[in-house]
Amino acid sequence: MAIAKVCGIETEYGVVLRGAADPNPVLASSMLINGYVEGHRIGWNFEDESPGRDARGFAREGAMPPEIETHLVNTVLTNGARYYVDHAHPEYSTPECANALELVCADKAGERILARSMHAASRLIGAGQEIVVYKNNSDSKGNSYGTHENYLVDRSVPFASLVRHLLPWFCSRQVFTGAGKVGTENGASAVDYQISQRADFFEEEVGLETTLKRPIINTRDEPHADPQRYRRLHVIVGDANLCEVATFLKVGTTAIVLAMIEDDFIAKDLSIIGPVAAMRTVSHDPTCHATVELLDGGRLTAVELQWEFLRLAQKYSDEIGLDACGGDDVGALVLARWEAVLTELERDPIALDGQLDWVTKWSLLRAYVDRDGLEWADPKLALLDLQYHDVRPDRSLYERLVRAGKIERMVTEAEVVEAMTVPPASTRAYFRGECLTRWPDAVVAANWDSVILDVGSDPLRRIPMMEPLRGTKAHVGPLFAEVNSPAELVARLQE
Repeated sequence: MAIAKVCGIETEYGVVLRGAADPNPVLASSMLINGYVEGHRIGWNFEDESPGRDARGFAREGAMPPEIETHLVNTVLTNGARYYVDHAHPEYSTPECANALELVCADKAGERILARSMHAASRLIGAGQEIVVYKNNSDSKGNSYGTHENYLVDRSVPFASLVRHLLPWFCSRQVFTGAGKVGTENGASAVDYQISQRADFFEEEVGLETTLKRPIINTRDEPHADPQRYRRLHVIVGDANLCEVATFLKVGTTAIVLAMIEDDFIAKDLSIIGPVAAMRTVSHDPTCHATVELLDGGRLTAVELQWEFLRLAQKYSDEIGLDACGGDDVGALVLARWEAVLTELERDPIALDGQLDWVTKWSLLRAYVDRDGLEWADPKLALLDLQYHDVRPDRSLYERLVRAGKIERMVTEAEVVEAMTVPPASTRAYFRGECLTRWPDAVVAANWDSVILDVGSDPLRRIPMMEPLRGTKAHVGPLFAEVNSPAELVARLQE
């Protein structure tokens, strides 16, 4: 049986330091995080990091593992999230979540944290300077930065099975996960507007790298959990979404597909020829009419491929259930929304204005084109594209549409604000977050699978958390209610 699809999203935000003679994005990113935590920074424990480990058991000649920059700012928040500087970007990694709806809330909380960080960092920068952050994936100068999803996967599933089924999946799901972009980059053929921010930057089908020769299937084997039981599927092919419906579908549908792969439920071969080229073909056609060639000789549009996956998922739900995908309630919501979105994509994508980012932005920009007679190559449209992703609520075109009631929300703002400081109750993030909230001075360091506590006497105590679904509120909430110190907590855990 498929295991629970514990999931998370890591977002590298674009950052600009305006008004500085020599703008340094690493320094700007550091000031954002230092400003937000106000000097109370909990260290990240790098002991178990191994980004160079390859799920295939080997690395292609010339492949380079991602570097870990341990000297940069890196901290843990009370909501269980990781907030740090990754290369030249501020990166926010949500806490582990048990379903797609929970993750929508955690991801949106990250946007609010970055916005608050900009305000806090204003105290640390020079007069006339300003740090601005964008939740997007491209600087329009040929540089792309990632939004990575993570899913808990059964170690016993052959990695080749994941590759076989996920290549057509990732190529086709762009029709609802894309964030939209004016023009092309990285040498791609010119188009006015495309569905995905990232499609132009993928050059291989399978590989270990995340910043060079980006692969559709990333092979990093770093489970952050019991390595005998689990792998973590590290997905680097997604866009940064602002629309909650898009985030919900991106995560919820992928979780179901992974569960079907684990249960060997996908009997139909949907392999496509030339997945890298197909990524661009799908992204470059906002009408969603372009077809890709299947290995069996047929041709399908991305939407038709998605219908094939959806029919399998509906059958899977009927025969096996969606317990592994956040439960039947959230799973049923995913299936219903998935079907509704595919129906509209076939009929007229514009009907999804306010639900999907690429459609919402496309609709917005087309209005400017029609009103002002702009060519799509006009720099004003590129500027509006960027402004859509501005994290500042008073400057963001996306937030302006939210305030106008033109964007559908799936969680309340009160839930998002709470998620900025309170961890999900359904995963080990609860234990991590509670330790930080209750005893911030006693938490020496933390990472995804451990917390290191100073109990007032030597040695420091490392509490392993190798099971993502242990340490939940139901599991340790009563224990926290009974102890008054880290020493008492450790003593009770050792009983």
